[in-house]
Amino acid sequence: MASFLPQLPWSTNPLLLFGLLLLAGFAGGELVRRLFKVPSILGYVLVGLLLGAGGLDVLNGRLIKEAWIFVDIALGLILFELGRRLDLTWLKRDPWLAATGALESALSFALVYGALVYFDVKPVFAAVAAAIGVATSPAVVMVVAQELRAEGQITERALNLVAINSVVAFVTATMLLAWIHHEYRAGWATIMLHPLYLLAGSFVLGFVASAVTVAAGWLLGKTEDGHFVAALALIVITVGAARMLELSVLIALLAFGVLSRTLDRHHVLMPFDMGRVGQMFVVVLFVVSGASFKPHDLVATGTLALAFILARFVGKSVGVLSLTYFSGIRRGSAGLLCLAMTPMSGLAVAMVHDASSLYPEFGVKLAAIVLSAALILELLGPVAVQFALTRAGEVAKEGQ
Repeated sequence: MASFLPQLPWSTNPLLLFGLLLLAGFAGGELVRRLFKVPSILGYVLVGLLLGAGGLDVLNGRLIKEAWIFVDIALGLILFELGRRLDLTWLKRDPWLAATGALESALSFALVYGALVYFDVKPVFAAVAAAIGVATSPAVVMVVAQELRAEGQITERALNLVAINSVVAFVTATMLLAWIHHEYRAGWATIMLHPLYLLAGSFVLGFVASAVTVAAGWLLGKTEDGHFVAALALIVITVGAARMLELSVLIALLAFGVLSRTLDRHHVLMPFDMGRVGQMFVVVLFVVSGASFKPHDLVATGTLALAFILARFVGKSVGVLSLTYFSGIRRGSAGLLCLAMTPMSGLAVAMVHDASSLYPEFGVKLAAIVLSAALILELLGPVAVQFALTRAGEVAKEGQ
């Protein structure tokens, strides 16, 4: 064979993989949206399930690893925008909203941990799984809200509560690394310093990125396109820097978003909208997260997954409903807010992935506990959010 021809078997490359995942995911999303009137996210996940190990096994472990950089960028975009939406002045004016976020996070952690320990899950695994369960999927809530063009009390409170419980989940899971290191007999320096390095280093990285973004916005003036390009470039740089420095992409990007709003005292930055660029990465995020699930694991861990889901839902619901009278939520709307807080998805997969990168054996056992529950909630969550926002009357009507 001529030397200039491609050699068999052909090998994939990241750009080809990105394009194929984007095309397959978009087609699946459009199909389910038009046929069943459900959020497109559901189609992205189903395509991932079809292509993953539980289906055709086209998107195997090696390809998922190659595609993970796109997952990081997608989560970076989502967490940055989520952080930008977290209104600290609102939390100061309405401390009951912050109290609601703290209470539902604490109760969901406690109840999930208790349920898993009851089913004989080792405490260290139960604690990390419960920390992951605290987080509501920001991607699902944000993307469904944007797809429906939803605006209103439930939408905004849901997004602020998602930001709060994401912070709690990231910090808790990071601090629990000390327990994991101890379990695997790491040295005391690693046990004590690694969690602190992750928290402090990721926060500092987010602070630097936000300061540069605000400075760039001031230099560029009020140009929406310029601000978008600068923010997008710094998001990608921050993702790359976090990986290079062995820091947390999740903490760094959420801190980046929150601090870019906090430091922007003169409101020089234009509103950030993921738009079409963000949508491309979100499609790939959900296809890859869908491929990471193994539906046959539900047979082995179905009872545990249901216990996880029920305990988590009760914890979040009791936390929200307990403070309804004080937090100013319209009567009858608190239950809808509880439904909007149910999704788990790519964020849970990413947190399991981060744990696996340290101790693969721990990651395998953790995945068996968490990912079956996450699969169920990734399929039900978008529909629950759509129902909640529609029933709350916050969805834009056709033609508006």
